[in-house]
Amino acid sequence: MIPTKTNETSKLQTPCLRLEEVTYTWPCGTKAIDQCSFTIPKAGLWMLVGKNGSGKSTLFRIISRLIKEETGQVDCPLKTALVFQNPDHQLLLPTCVSDLMLSVPKNLNKKAQIDLIKESLAQVGMAEMESRPIHTLSGGQKQKLAIAGALASQAKLLLLDEPTALLDPTSQTNVLETVWRLCHRSHSPITALWVTHRLSELDLADGAATMQKGKVGAWKSGIQIKRALQPLAARRV
Repeated sequence: MIPTKTNETSKLQTPCLRLEEVTYTWPCGTKAIDQCSFTIPKAGLWMLVGKNGSGKSTLFRIISRLIKEETGQVDCPLKTALVFQNPDHQLLLPTCVSDLMLSVPKNLNKKAQIDLIKESLAQVGMAEMESRPIHTLSGGQKQKLAIAGALASQAKLLLLDEPTALLDPTSQTNVLETVWRLCHRSHSPITALWVTHRLSELDLADGAATMQKGKVGAWKSGIQIKRALQPLAARRV
């Protein structure tokens, strides 16, 4: 991994995301988020690890404003975009360009929209693929197309819910490295909050935390979280 440059002004910047004592209970009575507080201080690749039912999906819905927290406060100055585990659930039209056209801002003229689509595809390594039928893409290419859709919408905070879960090992690495590069480019880096169960992915995290019973723990390095969780993963094998 290429080390990032330290930004001396980062302490003065507005956090990318801040939650303070956020709580959410589903209508059935299940408390999914319980006094959850954490901050993403700057652009980068931030990862969450937690068991099914720990509240990760509900947390993403709150951050993206699909549902509203019951109590607490969510401060997010960045435009958000969700990237699902299964890209087929969010790719709707037959070609790359037609699908991305759904994401680009409607206030742009046609040329600006097409230019933004081409730029978004290039950023995920799919340049010159505007006319490709989506059904001819591999699983990894579909997931990168979904990420390109988030970029085309001009989102700066990507919420990725186990985006490599359905991919082969080569595609897993390719998608992860693509997002890492987007988070560390010198011009306008994005912020990514990435949910994973793959401990190997933590090696590329700028910060990682566990999520249990609706709460996010303290940020640590990906290596620290990986070392803490490896013995537990070995016991389940």
